[in-house]
Amino acid sequence: MSIVIARIIGIDYGERRIGIALSDPLGITAQPWGAVDNSPQGMVALKNLVTREGVKTAVVGMPLNLRGEKGRKAEEVEAFIGRLRDVTGLEVLTWDERFTTSIAQQTYRDMGAKRKDRSTRDGRIDAMAAALILQGFLDSAKHSRAC
Repeated sequence: MSIVIARIIGIDYGERRIGIALSDPLGITAQPWGAVDNSPQGMVALKNLVTREGVKTAVVGMPLNLRGEKGRKAEEVEAFIGRLRDVTGLEVLTWDERFTTSIAQQTYRDMGAKRKDRSTRDGRIDAMAAALILQGFLDSAKHSRAC
């Protein structure tokens, strides 16, 4: 008998692009998937991905300030979450995204990526940030299940 858990999607919201990561079917690891434009067409692409991959839950990075409080950007993310729920019907959870983009950029530097390959225009950094958000959530959920 095998245990299959529905995939979870990790999302790094941005004004131009939405970074996306997917968990493996068991919910253990997060892999960067890519990015879609923050547009109506991007939401359609996101919905199609959710349907195709059997996603049941989304974890969206919530931008908090250094004190852990929500600011103006968090209001944008909350509006996006409302649209995401309407379009996909997913359960949506939030996760603290502080420093994920910086960590994603540093990760690419540490991997030896050339400056032009670290460009934010193609969505790689956004997808890596989404994977960091999702992996943080998965690791936390794993520890809470072990207790």
